[in-house]
Amino acid sequence: MENKRLIDLVKENMQTIAADAAADEAACLAPGLYLCATPIGNLGDITLRTLETLSRVKRIYCEDTRNTLKLLNAYGIKKPLESCHEHNEKSRAERIAAEVRAGDAVAFVSDAGMPGVSDPGAELINKFVEQGLPFVLQPGASAMTTAWIMSGLPTKSLLFLGFLPRSGAERAEALERIAKSADSVLIYESPLRVGAALSDIAEAIEKSGQSAEERPCALVREITKAFEECVRGSAAELAKRFAVEPPKGECVLAIGAAEKEAASENNGMLDALLNALLCEGVSVKSAARIAAETLDMPKNAAYKRAMELNKAEIEE
Repeated sequence: MENKRLIDLVKENMQTIAADAAADEAACLAPGLYLCATPIGNLGDITLRTLETLSRVKRIYCEDTRNTLKLLNAYGIKKPLESCHEHNEKSRAERIAAEVRAGDAVAFVSDAGMPGVSDPGAELINKFVEQGLPFVLQPGASAMTTAWIMSGLPTKSLLFLGFLPRSGAERAEALERIAKSADSVLIYESPLRVGAALSDIAEAIEKSGQSAEERPCALVREITKAFEECVRGSAAELAKRFAVEPPKGECVLAIGAAEKEAASENNGMLDALLNALLCEGVSVKSAARIAAETLDMPKNAAYKRAMELNKAEIEE
């Protein structure tokens, strides 16, 4: 009831904003693409800034017109809707860029959360960066940051992997990264695959020489919704629990950092590989690229370490 009253109150204010915008051409937004975060469950989590933007753009592109229509109807916003999802984002990016060049202000929203974070949006951003076109990112609800804090794991640093690859070498490499990560790890997963993911993570941890019984984990589900829940335990405990009792709803898995010894071993492999490449006369940039591809790690981290090692060698 409290949430309904809040939405009704905001809806009344939105009607005033819409009337003012229609009466005052100066209130129109500047040409550009406005990427807006939307609620991940509770409709009350949308920001006033996003509501105002959605009421003033010429058109709204969205992942699923049906889902976005529910959101707009809740706040009395009426705007033309066009689909823009993973299957047509590339072609839509061209069209949206043309509209902005023509002087339009358009918005993009995914079904829930922040556009571009394991959701459509990245192609749009890349297109606008390449063409030097204006875009504005409007922050808001995010399953990633909310689950990370709810998990109770350290929040100093994070390795976010999005959805785990389904199979093959990519999955094996991702699991190894999780097992040896010196940072907290966050992944999205389907509730039907949570049990298998946790079992594979626990197995990877054991293979790395650590104990899955001691590695802290958390499953966060249905964030901001009526049945929101955070289940904490070790990787082994959660693997056993959800193998026979699949969770319901949208799920995020948080995995604690590796033991220092395991993380140090991974760092040692990076240093050894970089040193070998640099000694062979390979450039810092190329050495970092090769190391990142070989160890399946972020290129910027490999490049930073390569620069440090090269600098130390020069100073000696």
